[in-house]
Amino acid sequence: MGGKALIVGLGNPGRRYAGNRHNVGFQVLDRLAGAHGLAFTRRQSNALVATGEIAGRAVVLAKPQTYMNDSGRAVAPLVRFYQVEPGDLLVVYDDLDLPFGTLRLRPEGGAGGHHGMESIIAALSRQDFPRLRIGIGRPPGRMDPIAYVLQDFDRQEQEFLPELYDRAVAAIESFLSEGVVLTMSRHNLSLI
Repeated sequence: MGGKALIVGLGNPGRRYAGNRHNVGFQVLDRLAGAHGLAFTRRQSNALVATGEIAGRAVVLAKPQTYMNDSGRAVAPLVRFYQVEPGDLLVVYDDLDLPFGTLRLRPEGGAGGHHGMESIIAALSRQDFPRLRIGIGRPPGRMDPIAYVLQDFDRQEQEFLPELYDRAVAAIESFLSEGVVLTMSRHNLSLI
């Protein structure tokens, strides 16, 4: 840890997806950028990027514009261009298998059925990089998971989003300044 960090938020580009559960990665990165006066002003390697400094570290924030299932096509070129070590890459994304409001930071792991992560793992040919999963909960009843993740949060969930996103931002700041292990012990919490 200590080189340039690449923080990637996963989502789908375009206004129609902006508030979807599947776009929490984009939403968290927007909040992180805003908190540190950074702006997504340019495109690079199929991503919107913002560069600057957070918690004393040089950072590149990236929102792939490839659509979720092809995220690796944006992430792998950025990792190569910025010569980011695996431990300095953090991917932020939604997770159906975690209750709504739960944050889980892990130093490595599989995709867990998340197609965006599958694409990144395949493009990098490795899975030993940190990820911050944000719980969005399971779809109700027999609802199709794909339809569920492409819906906006309901009104009750929306009330909790500012606090959830602030906690996610704090976890990313901690990751940047203190590393993955200490951050896991402090930020792997449930909101509700």
